[in-house]
Amino acid sequence: MPFKKKKRKEKSLSYELDMNLIPKHIAIIMDGNGRWAKERNLPRTMGHRAGIETIREIVKECSRLGVKYLTLYAFSTENWKRPTDEVNALMKLLVEYLKNEFDELHSNNVVINSIGDISRLPLICQKELENAYARTNTNSGLVLNLALNYGGRDDITHAFKKMYKDLKFGNLMENDICEDTISKYLYTAGIPDPDIIIRPSGEQRLSNFLLWQCAYSEFWVSNIKWPEFKKEHLHQAISDYQNRDRRFGGI
Repeated sequence: MPFKKKKRKEKSLSYELDMNLIPKHIAIIMDGNGRWAKERNLPRTMGHRAGIETIREIVKECSRLGVKYLTLYAFSTENWKRPTDEVNALMKLLVEYLKNEFDELHSNNVVINSIGDISRLPLICQKELENAYARTNTNSGLVLNLALNYGGRDDITHAFKKMYKDLKFGNLMENDICEDTISKYLYTAGIPDPDIIIRPSGEQRLSNFLLWQCAYSEFWVSNIKWPEFKKEHLHQAISDYQNRDRRFGGI
């Protein structure tokens, strides 16, 4: 009889997590900052600032639980349509977050990465992201993927353009093209597809997030707005995930 690994259990309020079944990759659509601020008669930018506190708590908890990848939908390709003042505030918050949190993230072995076309971001944002990755890419803990100027359709379009160039110059053969090949051309190349996608604030749509990668992801939606999202809600999502039957098209 093969050796059966004993399961470790960790109690989190009313949610009991199987520490052997922690999702490898969690992706989160950080939604509800603006509505949270509006409910309190505050500027939308204050909602985004409050959301930074949630990021801090969730990154720390994912690292503690042993999650390997955490992808946060921070700024989409569609978010440029927002008022200029709000976009500028979001860019400033990104720089502030990277500067203020870098030492703690680095000391906790976190790799700071980005996905999306960051070339359109302000130069200071690009420099901070590149610097953070250069200084943390040898870490071996949680990989924090910040999805910035990211869109699922743009991701696939960008991949196809790179594939076309490789086909044109003979670096890729038509018979080589398969699902695995396409995945290697995406912004998430080398990163496993998300096991679970979490969306706070009650909206039930993907909003152009990880369209290729989400083929067999589990979805978890909460009415809790992102600034109110706590580690207990993360535990609830993981607990629900652990109790689902993932068949990947099989029986």
